[in-house]
Amino acid sequence: MSKVVEGLRYSDDHEWVKVEGNIAVIGISDFAQHELGDITYADLPEVDDEVVAGEEFGALESVKASSELMSPVSGKVVEVNAELDDAPEKINEDAYEAWIIKVEMSDPSEVESLMDAAAYQEFTEK
Repeated sequence: MSKVVEGLRYSDDHEWVKVEGNIAVIGISDFAQHELGDITYADLPEVDDEVVAGEEFGALESVKASSELMSPVSGKVVEVNAELDDAPEKINEDAYEAWIIKVEMSDPSEVESLMDAAAYQEFTEK
């Protein structure tokens, strides 16, 4: 069974969000990395790119498939996890440590529409 971390918010596209003030730290869930298999490449946005909730901001490629990354919130990318350029497998090792991007949210209330840990756990069990 995949790990779900309390205190994070989750999208139905399997991204997680950790809110730090006005910054959303975004990654993919343990469930998502299990579904993808061994991640071989991360196609990520640049700092200062704008992201929009529900729209694609990048992609992860694995030995099994390529999967679009969908932004759970809107705003401006303020940091990209550069470690993933050389070591995208860090997401497989610990999906909750290996964040993907940090976004300065333009509308922090968007987080309210995301699932909490319990709701996401139920969602992934369906």
